[in-house]
Amino acid sequence: MDAYNITVVGGSGLVGQEFLKLLDERNIPVGRLRLLATARSAGRTVEFRGQTITIEETTPESFGPDDHIVFLSASGSASKQYAPIAASRGSFVIDDSSAYRMDPNVPLVIPEINADDLAWHRGIVSQPNCTTTPMLLALAPIHRVNPLRRVIVSTYQAVAGAGAAAVEGLRRETEAALAGRHEPSGTQKREIAFNAVPQIDVFAEDGYTKEEIKMANETRKILHAPEVAVSATCVRIPTFFGHAMSVWAEFERPIDAAEARRLMEGAPGLTLMDDPAREQYPTPMDAAGTDAVLVGRLRNDTSKPGGITFWTVTDSIRKGAATNVVQIIEEAARRGLIRPAGS
Repeated sequence: MDAYNITVVGGSGLVGQEFLKLLDERNIPVGRLRLLATARSAGRTVEFRGQTITIEETTPESFGPDDHIVFLSASGSASKQYAPIAASRGSFVIDDSSAYRMDPNVPLVIPEINADDLAWHRGIVSQPNCTTTPMLLALAPIHRVNPLRRVIVSTYQAVAGAGAAAVEGLRRETEAALAGRHEPSGTQKREIAFNAVPQIDVFAEDGYTKEEIKMANETRKILHAPEVAVSATCVRIPTFFGHAMSVWAEFERPIDAAEARRLMEGAPGLTLMDDPAREQYPTPMDAAGTDAVLVGRLRNDTSKPGGITFWTVTDSIRKGAATNVVQIIEEAARRGLIRPAGS
């Protein structure tokens, strides 16, 4: 793999910082690394492979022909502003926001599922929401042989999904609550310590939140299955890292848990942690700091024979975000889709 020049927008955030760690962990060759952020973060320094890198303020002039890869891990508005500029100057752009996920001209990619979609990118590649990725990694091995028809999912999402400020907010709220005080940090819609908040993002007219709508729309696009029915309820809970979810799924043909287990076993990126007799099942603590999508509590649906239900957990900052980006880079490089280093 060539040593590419990489520019990260949002280099001071949780995902940006994890991305840098993963470049090292996966031995990704890097020619030149630049970190961009808002004016508030500009001037901070980050250590990377023995070098001290100063974070710069992002402007339209920040992007040039020597940027082989640009990773945007910022707001949707920032992505809308900067992604087209970077792409127009020849960069391979990966966007972590929702700005381009449903754009028909932008592939939405989980490499283990639909890497072939990278072939039709026009400079920008999007990656899914941090809850869509683990759910689909668990469902895709079955969907390939028995098409998915319907999913009902409830998520239990860690505060890290809302950024570093939310992690600190939970810490402060917890300390206050243990001292008998209620001091909302303002990082969630409601006080989050020792609570569960059934709202992530804003509500649409149909009563679903944007987070829930994302899961439905992204599922259909990634699986190339526009008819799949999805109903999601997304809940923020007071854990720091690790998104969990309870998934009920129905397929074109009836399936039982034994067959589902056989199809899931050995699927890339998926680890079964499912031994009820020994009370073994995944929790957010098991997933934190790892790249695995952990699946447990896999069982037949007793309310409607032919369906299955299971529990899955993943680290939203890693496979839900930064790891998926690194895997996109690896796959795109393997396919010759990134402008060669030195050009």
